[in-house]
Amino acid sequence: MKVTVIQEDIVWKDVAANISRIERLLDEAERSDIYLLPEMCTTGFCMQPQGVAEEGNGSLSVEAIRKKAVELDAAIALPVMTHIDGKFYNRIYFITPEGVGGHYDKCNLFEYSGEDKVFEAGKARPVWEWRGIRIRPAICYDLRFPVFLYNSGEYDLLLIAANFPDSRLLAWDTLVRARAIENICYVAAANRTGADEYGTYKGHSVILSPYGQTIASCRDNEQGCATAELDDEMIVKARAMRVYNRRD
Repeated sequence: MKVTVIQEDIVWKDVAANISRIERLLDEAERSDIYLLPEMCTTGFCMQPQGVAEEGNGSLSVEAIRKKAVELDAAIALPVMTHIDGKFYNRIYFITPEGVGGHYDKCNLFEYSGEDKVFEAGKARPVWEWRGIRIRPAICYDLRFPVFLYNSGEYDLLLIAANFPDSRLLAWDTLVRARAIENICYVAAANRTGADEYGTYKGHSVILSPYGQTIASCRDNEQGCATAELDDEMIVKARAMRVYNRRD
């Protein structure tokens, strides 16, 4: 099982330009089973969704990425702002060659930015299965809630899509590693690069082992990709050690 994180320099509120950029980055990436994009990858972390939020499963970006999923024979985690029945959601679509295989709406909205005033909070905590790997999705601020992401053995890979600015990169680096170690799971964390009206972004997109080790990472301040092979046996061994330690 190969996983790739895409580190994108997002064009502010330009869906078409970002789709084109994403397609190119996917083409340039190493062939994988799962690809993860940053939070709100077609608009940036925008609190003015009117006119740029996409309309559900048939949206421009979902259709474009579905075609790429078929072409790459892979699953693509596509985080976009979505408009459904008069409400806005910060959502990840899990797109496979067969179509939309599920979605996750961000549960922990970032009040400091006013996100909770614009978007509806999600309620479900889905786990998706793809090619023998169980996957839990999360978006940005979710990362700060360890109980929310607690893994009692129901998932093997945590996908984290984010827009984490430079000013909070120490928190980002620390928390993604902590979530891998405490949940004994792989973590794939895709953060953006570039700049928007809120600040600048260096990226620090990574893939971590269940021991918290960095097994792949993107270069700072650059668009690009990082790919890693996941080892099922590593998860089994790491979890067996946790049981052993508890008995001590």
